[in-house]
Amino acid sequence: MRVWLRLENLSALVLAVFGYGRLHTAGHASWLLFAGLFFAPDLSMLGYLASARVGAMLYNTVHSYILPLALTAFALLKDHGEVLPYALIWITHIGFDRSLGYGLKYNSGF
Repeated sequence: MRVWLRLENLSALVLAVFGYGRLHTAGHASWLLFAGLFFAPDLSMLGYLASARVGAMLYNTVHSYILPLALTAFALLKDHGEVLPYALIWITHIGFDRSLGYGLKYNSGF
């Protein structure tokens, strides 16, 4: 099961990078932006400075596919393509973390 989950998340990573590459080719995204924001979701770990409960809640919120997929849907449905690169970077980060085995956190600690 663990291998399957990692492959599933690796697939999300590959698809998001492919999509980002298409945006870049069309002149709508920058690889510099990608590199600069790739690890930005990990700033959510700062929530652990408040407490393990707050840290886990913040980390899990930012490392769930729900928000970046909602942002993707918004970008596509409302014709706001300028936010699509951010959603794809976010999805890529989550896929990267999870394909390496980093999952969502429990309240007991990081």
